[in-house]
Amino acid sequence: MDAKKTGVLAILGASLMWSVEPIFAKLAYANSDFIQTSGIRAIVVAVIALLYVLITNKGNLKVTKSQLPKLVYIGIAGTVFADLLYFFALTKIPVINAVLIGHMQPIFIILIGFFILKEDKLTKSDYTGILIMIIAGVLVTTKTAENFSNMKIGAMGDIYVLLATVAWSTTAIVMRKYLRGLNAGVVTFYRYTIASAIFVVYLLLRSSLVLANIYQVLVGLVVGVGTILYYEGLKRIKAAQVSALELSTPFFAVVFAFLILRERATVMQVSGIVLLVVGILLLSRKEEAYF
Repeated sequence: MDAKKTGVLAILGASLMWSVEPIFAKLAYANSDFIQTSGIRAIVVAVIALLYVLITNKGNLKVTKSQLPKLVYIGIAGTVFADLLYFFALTKIPVINAVLIGHMQPIFIILIGFFILKEDKLTKSDYTGILIMIIAGVLVTTKTAENFSNMKIGAMGDIYVLLATVAWSTTAIVMRKYLRGLNAGVVTFYRYTIASAIFVVYLLLRSSLVLANIYQVLVGLVVGVGTILYYEGLKRIKAAQVSALELSTPFFAVVFAFLILRERATVMQVSGIVLLVVGILLLSRKEEAYF
């Protein structure tokens, strides 16, 4: 199988894993809290990553001195801060809200690249795509025309996911800029081992480092597999193609949320998903820079 086909399958597999993640997380909350679930999840992911490194990289976890600070940043910003905030938000909002807002990362990746890194130029398609994705976010968070007319644009849980999305975007940039040459399992191992150490200390101090239910393990399993597949796909296909393929996640999430959690999507939320697709496809287009 060629590199492109492998990359496409890897990203589709990652999207499927990530659409299931919030479902398992909500089921885990039946007799545990979001911090305990996040801690168990991080430990399970680190173990899966280590097994992957043993199989694909002969157990070699060596990184350079210049790479280590980047891995620490990804572990703290991407897992301790962003993932924890996302898991907390799931206690407040429906799965569809969390998944769609989380998939607005391309907006922030482009804006950070343009305003902070001074590397990327924005095109007319970029501006149009960003505007459409913002509208998509508003439609999903307001849910109904009545809420929209009353300016009830989302809840605090939606803002928490938005903050997590910004943090994830910064880690994606760090990964693509500095760590693309590393084995996917190595990146995943350091990211979640660093986070695990922090979570374990906190949970031990609270005497709550216990496995409360099987869903906590399943969350770690799907995240571990999904993260490795994502990093492997990122090595083989273009970032724009990755963003387009990840659009399958919200659709999977809506189906699973309805079948398992009985969460229903409104007409406005479905419209928001469609606009999200349009927005990311526009961001993926190649054309002459506007500025």
